[in-house]
Amino acid sequence: MNIINDWFKRFLSDRQMIILTVLLLTGLLAVLFAGRYLTPVIASLIVAYLLEGIIHNMQRLNIPRMVAVSAVFTLFFMLMLALLLLLMPLLVRQATQLLQEVPQMLIEGQRLVLTLPEKYPTIFSEIDIENYLNQIRREAVNLTDAMLRQTLSSVIGIITLVVYIVLVPLLVFFFLKDKTVILEWARSYLPKERGLASGVWKEVDAQLGNFIRGKFWEILLVGSASYVTFVFMGLNFAVLLGFLVGVSVLVPYLGAVVVTFPVALVAYVQFGWSSDLAWIIIAYGIIQLLDGNVLVPILFSEAVNLHPIAIIVAVLFFGGVWGFWGVFFAIPLAILLQSVLKAWTRQTEQKLAG
Repeated sequence: MNIINDWFKRFLSDRQMIILTVLLLTGLLAVLFAGRYLTPVIASLIVAYLLEGIIHNMQRLNIPRMVAVSAVFTLFFMLMLALLLLLMPLLVRQATQLLQEVPQMLIEGQRLVLTLPEKYPTIFSEIDIENYLNQIRREAVNLTDAMLRQTLSSVIGIITLVVYIVLVPLLVFFFLKDKTVILEWARSYLPKERGLASGVWKEVDAQLGNFIRGKFWEILLVGSASYVTFVFMGLNFAVLLGFLVGVSVLVPYLGAVVVTFPVALVAYVQFGWSSDLAWIIIAYGIIQLLDGNVLVPILFSEAVNLHPIAIIVAVLFFGGVWGFWGVFFAIPLAILLQSVLKAWTRQTEQKLAG
């Protein structure tokens, strides 16, 4: 008990540590209770943070900030329009076609499963196979019901999407244009003794900026390489599968494993047990190897100094707590936690040395 009491006394006597804790708790409570309503704001902050790096580099070339903001925002807006008008219709069309082929995929899967007792009688029995098939049928019915409910609620989703399409670019522009004003306004409400919190933010900023920009390029390069590979090999739904492979890099290690299933399933239904299926799996594996061993070290050489175990634990923990958004922000949250622990350790060592 004495150890705990000493720890609390030492912690509560450190004003900067208390300020840092209050700021972190305030941010956590804001996300927990208002995060769902602030999604467009959070998305706009991420985009603005991504674009700010480009604007900063342009300013270093003596380009006025307003000129840089106008040029970068115009490019971003044109890119977003291209995605909405060109990529989204393709994704929706291919996703619809893929869902229409799900029954045929289930039939093919059932045929494959029924051959297992004949090929491997010591491993699979007919009773086990029948139980597996019944389970698959029940899951298929549940999936159909879920898709129907999603279709019925699609009108609300479309309205929400339209609101985001209007709000996000507008917010991004003002975040970039009035960055100095917004930061000064925020600082006016912060305590003056925030040296520890400022130090933590500088460390997080250095890693987070590189991480977000690196992830953008990783998604673009991996998705494009996958799309070109699938088109070259004649795989159906190349746009949709390439998009899924690109987005899967947001969840390190686990994302690649999850996306392997739809790629392999589409290839199997299209080509069956053939050399084409094997070549597609090999090509997909090569893309993942190049991503993990070549692209990631180049893009993130100065960014995330986290052990793979820490990344996986962060994805599992934050994903379990906040679902999709927890998975999406798992690594940034892990970066923040690591920076806080480092700052805490340094502060404690300085106090003990003093």
